[in-house]
Amino acid sequence: MKHVTIIYPSQRSGHSTLACITAAFETFMAANGYRRKSGKTDLFTVELAGTTAAEEICNGMFTIKPQRNISDISKTDLIIIPSTNPNQQQPLPGDDVLIEWMTRQYKHGADIVSICSGAFLLASSGLLDGKSCSTHWAHADLFRQRFPKVNLMADKLITDENGICTNGGAFSFLNLMIYLVEKYYDRETAIYCSKNLQIEMDRNSQSAFTIFTGQKLHGDKMVEDAQKYIESALNEKISIEELSARFAIGRRNFDRRFIKATGNTPLEYSQRVKIELAKKELEVSRKTVNEVMYEVGYSDQKAFREVFRKITGMSPLEYRSKYNKEAAN
Repeated sequence: MKHVTIIYPSQRSGHSTLACITAAFETFMAANGYRRKSGKTDLFTVELAGTTAAEEICNGMFTIKPQRNISDISKTDLIIIPSTNPNQQQPLPGDDVLIEWMTRQYKHGADIVSICSGAFLLASSGLLDGKSCSTHWAHADLFRQRFPKVNLMADKLITDENGICTNGGAFSFLNLMIYLVEKYYDRETAIYCSKNLQIEMDRNSQSAFTIFTGQKLHGDKMVEDAQKYIESALNEKISIEELSARFAIGRRNFDRRFIKATGNTPLEYSQRVKIELAKKELEVSRKTVNEVMYEVGYSDQKAFREVFRKITGMSPLEYRSKYNKEAAN
């Protein structure tokens, strides 16, 4: 039987940590139970482990009691890091023990999974350097700032590379759990768990849930001024050549600095800002798609639909139908 270790990150924990822990445990128990119905033995045993004894969280509302101290587990096959508080930037007691243990286990063949902002703890180990990673879209700017060596793919719901799996934000960890069941058990068991726990299968993007605010923590004044200009000219078709000339910088250097600061090319940034406004209009107004399209500076229906789908994963009509019931009726 293989072994799953769910990490309890102690002082980095919150109510979302508890949700991740219980969901992971319940999903693996459901998968094991399905195997037993067909005469097979459990595939995984699951334990919660940390560096402390029982602790109260959420102002004493909950108490979490790890079953084992992490240092007592000499070998595990799968490590699950739940959501943590990403705003705690300074090392905390127990961090070094957790990181050293995870690194050693990974080098000896264990797979590692991070949920939502658990990617921050994983990235602090260096194991994500040069690899793809996802986290909650709301934490993307902070993550890029703190871990520039990691290839953050904030639109992705799940990344899986070299034995390290990460996922997007909030309750998308439920989709991750079904993904893990299919990966380690089989498709049949995953379908059962999906139906039994009523979790959608095969969801692979968090784009439709993203609220784009733009990376503003970079400290590059020229890029910040360019961002402000793009955001003030939403109904205009912006020429990137003219925009770079406005700031007296060559197009190539302008692109390079913009990408370094924001994670997007100037064109991508302009598209994301425009589509974010279009999304809001489609959510709250009864305007037609064409009216919204013209308001955000597009005149070509095909181009607007293509960019909208690329960013949100659905067409403008599908988006309005999903989020604006009044306009859909």
